[in-house]
Amino acid sequence: MIYFVGAGPGDPELITVKGAKALSQAQVVIYAGSLVNPALLDMCAKGTEIHNSAGMNLDEITGVMVEAYRAAKEVVRLHTGDPSLYGAIQEQMDILDQEAVPYKVIPGVSSFLAAAAAIPHELTLPGFTQTVILTRMEGRTPVPERESIRSLATHRATMCIFLSVHMLDKLAAELIAGGYPDQTPAAVVEKASWPGERALVGTLANIAVKAHEAGITRTAMIIVGEALSAGYRPSYLYDANFAHMYRGDGD
Repeated sequence: MIYFVGAGPGDPELITVKGAKALSQAQVVIYAGSLVNPALLDMCAKGTEIHNSAGMNLDEITGVMVEAYRAAKEVVRLHTGDPSLYGAIQEQMDILDQEAVPYKVIPGVSSFLAAAAAIPHELTLPGFTQTVILTRMEGRTPVPERESIRSLATHRATMCIFLSVHMLDKLAAELIAGGYPDQTPAAVVEKASWPGERALVGTLANIAVKAHEAGITRTAMIIVGEALSAGYRPSYLYDANFAHMYRGDGD
């Protein structure tokens, strides 16, 4: 069996129990060496065959998987965060389908969740937003026009923006052009959950300057939205005067 495993955002303790179990039982591990914390490999059994995919192409990666499966070996393909987000796993799974090789996906903790924990702040607050948009700026990978930053900004929901900190000046300008006020709260979290984690908090008007002064140019999550501000209406969930199926009218 092939297991696509979400390694989590960086802290080895943030891999799921199920993911750690799969990693400890694997005979072959292919990990995304440019992003996955190598400390996770300490969970592998002695003698595990380990490949760093940073220097491999798609055919080489899937070739190792198929060969190992046909040799009756358990394989873990270890991706950073959750593999369903910017993990490029679909093309790998499609090839495995063509080769009639079975696989499963074990989800992981995404970096946007670790970034929210680092600030720390809730991303959805009553009266501000109940929506979180996960996206990225267009770079080498194109983005459909309907999903441009300026277009998405019209919703003024909380936005968690991946792979874009090196274009933060342009990003902030596009967000403002799309409808966010320039004083909208914004945060940049570098290497969320890693030992060198850094979190900056500001507004769209100054967050790019703050990140530049801090020298943050890669491996960072950007969070933008009014939900990061202080004032909000408390949730009905724990309101003593709000009844639901688990709690009566407070009598």
